[in-house]
Parts: sequence; structure tokens; C-alpha cells
Amino acid sequence: MHIDIITVLPKLIESPFNDSILKRAQKKGLVTVNVIDLRPYSTNKHNTIDDYAFGGGAGMVMMVEPIDRCITDLKSKREYDEVIYMSPDGTLLTQPIANELSMKKNLILLCGHYKGVDERVREHLITREISIGDYVLSGGELAAAVLADAVIRLLPGVLSDETSALSDSFQDNLIAPPVYTRPSEYRGWKVPDVLLSGHEAKIQEWRHEKSLERTRERRPELLKKH
Repeated sequence: MHIDIITVLPKLIESPFNDSILKRAQKKGLVTVNVIDLRPYSTNKHNTIDDYAFGGGAGMVMMVEPIDRCITDLKSKREYDEVIYMSPDGTLLTQPIANELSMKKNLILLCGHYKGVDERVREHLITREISIGDYVLSGGELAAAVLADAVIRLLPGVLSDETSALSDSFQDNLIAPPVYTRPSEYRGWKVPDVLLSGHEAKIQEWRHEKSLERTRERRPELLKKH
């Protein structure tokens, strides 16, 4: 997979890809993540990429021309499956969306900033808009990192145990069951006996029951989908 992330703050988004699973995925050659600084695509000597909104109002707006020039440049090098704008009013990111995007080959993630992007970017250059929640961030960089993480960890070979992703919360519209590790007893707090029994069928049954119970308590709306 190849992911290009367009941003006005490249240093803000580089860090998440330099550690842990995302770093190993790149070292293995399973994904390439390029952080693209938008400012060099500006058409003036000050590298300005934003301006005041027509009609007035607070805040600045990212200009259409630098974004168009950047995306056009990237598209001259490869074909992209999606050009995604990280926006608070986009489609809410879910596990099925992450699953779907993990099957793609080339993605562009555009990080908004200030009061957002010129609407013509959304009308003519973007194929999809995704939000990570009903709240507003200072920019789309952290949201792009969240989306990239959710997608990259699903690529074959990224996780040492590839079945791990299949048992994540939301994969089957259920929240994951409780998990425990050593010691089996701590300060009188004991691990459930069934997990120590070695009886695989009973363990799986217990985990499924706990998933249902936890989902019913915390996210009952998921049970309709399940």
C-alpha cells in the first residue's frame, strides 16, 4: 500500500509513523507513507496556502490552487483509489470502512486546517470525506494518523499474529471481551477459572458471552447490526 498525506504541518504527523507497528510495517515494505508539505505548491514567494473567506467571517480558508497543484502532481506519478479529506462532517470512521480501505492500493489523505478547505476542493478533487468523531480538532493531521493506523494494521503481515485483527472490537459488531495475563491472582483479584482451564471450546464460548454482555451494556446499538 502507498499512502500520501498532504498537510501544512508535516512535523505534527511524522511522529506516529516512526514507532511501533507502523514503523515495522514500513520496514517490511508492506506500506509506504509519504508526508507531503503543501506549502511548496503555493504560487507566491511567501508560500501562502490560505486566505480570508469570501463574504467575511472568522478564520482563514485553505486555497484551492495549492491543493489542486499538489494532488495533480501526485496523480502524475500513480493512480489513486481514493482521495480522502479528513473532515469533522465526513462519514464517521468505522471498522468496516477501515477493512474496506485496507484492500486499496494507493490513498491520498488531505488534512484540513484553519476553517477548512475551499469548497471547490471538496466538489472536484475529493472522492471521499471521513471523520473520526463528532468533534473538531485544530487540523486533520491527527485524524489522518488515526485513519492510517486503523488501515495499516489490517494489512497482511503487519501484525505478528494476523488473527489478532480479526478478533478486534467491532470486527463482528461486538466489543471485545475482557483479557487477562499473569499473574493469575493479584491482591485477591483472580482470573476467571475458565481461562485457565485449557478447554478451548469453553473459553471461546465464555469470550463470546462476555462480548455480548459488554456490548449490551456499553454499545447496545451494535447488537442490531450483529
